[in-house]
Amino acid sequence: MGEAVAEAVGERFRELYGAEPEGIWAAPGRVNLIGEHTDYNDGFVMPFALPHTAVAAVSRRDDGILRLHSADIDAGVVELRVADLTPESDKSWTAYPSGVVWALRDAGHELTGADIHLASTVPSGAGLSSSAALEVVVALALNDLYSLGLRGWQLARLCQRAENVYVGAPVGIMDQTASACCEAGHALFLDTRDLSQRQIPFDLAAEGMRLLVVDTQVKHSHSEGEYGKRRAGCEKGAALLGVDALRDVPYAELDAALERLADDEEVSRLVRHVVTEDERVERVVALLESGDTRAIGPVLVEGHASLRDDFRISCPELDLVVDTALTSGALGARMTGGGFGGSAIVLADASDVDAITKAVEESFAAAGFTAPRVFEAVPSAGARRLG
Repeated sequence: MGEAVAEAVGERFRELYGAEPEGIWAAPGRVNLIGEHTDYNDGFVMPFALPHTAVAAVSRRDDGILRLHSADIDAGVVELRVADLTPESDKSWTAYPSGVVWALRDAGHELTGADIHLASTVPSGAGLSSSAALEVVVALALNDLYSLGLRGWQLARLCQRAENVYVGAPVGIMDQTASACCEAGHALFLDTRDLSQRQIPFDLAAEGMRLLVVDTQVKHSHSEGEYGKRRAGCEKGAALLGVDALRDVPYAELDAALERLADDEEVSRLVRHVVTEDERVERVVALLESGDTRAIGPVLVEGHASLRDDFRISCPELDLVVDTALTSGALGARMTGGGFGGSAIVLADASDVDAITKAVEESFAAAGFTAPRVFEAVPSAGARRLG
């Protein structure tokens, strides 16, 4: 599949720009197994890369011009001057790749322009990090072409800065790190405070299980206000508790912390979710490392309840996926991603996948919802050069 995609993207680059690309790169979307809204609280996350990728054919330019084209957007080539790139000046899809160019230049790296053609199979707006995949594939290509010598975690940091400052979305570091650093057959246990990483073996097929992604087709946008409100509430909670970040509230001391926040019900809920979610990540790591993979199912369910009731970022479609999957024999299920739509994940025995999928599809039809998209999530490779 990778060779076919690379060939198609390379051919379109030649049609657009009249020359061969200097290379072709890919960066994946991601599913977060557990650890939601913990990354901007300096906490723990556990994503893995999807086989769905953003692919970029890229060549350098030496005239200060950045040319961008996407196979997924019905528009022509967009031409920008790298010296004119300014944060929050672009509200279109081009903000993601041009923001990476801005972030690299702002960090002192000499970039003199590029021709870029992009194509992505990561579902947009589904909570699977389609924007991070776009950012990381461009960053990796420019890192290689301009011999910048940056490592995966450094590229992730720059891509996060591009999205925070240039795009204006207050995202954490997880999505970009997952896209840049994940390994096939593993989930990435990431400490978002120091960016230390452990690759945790996660081969469900070998144990007769599958992980489904159910894209509800309800679109979300991190740039809109609700995500920012949650982040600001978490920061307020940390300040009231006198800690640098909610990661610093020990799970064993949560009840005492909540007593101190008793006058602010909203902040209390946010704090409870973050502290318990960090503990859930650590539990899932321990279960996977001990070989008790099936036992992570109930932990996923706990995570969904916390996101639904404390963080309040679920929606009827996500709740319907989780409830239907569980009553149809799933081992566990929860929403994944930023919330307010997007996708849920379902852990199931392989023999139950068809029945669960049918039940979810029928439940959506009965509720009058748009038909969901259901596919298997296979832990895949992170960002890489294809050609």
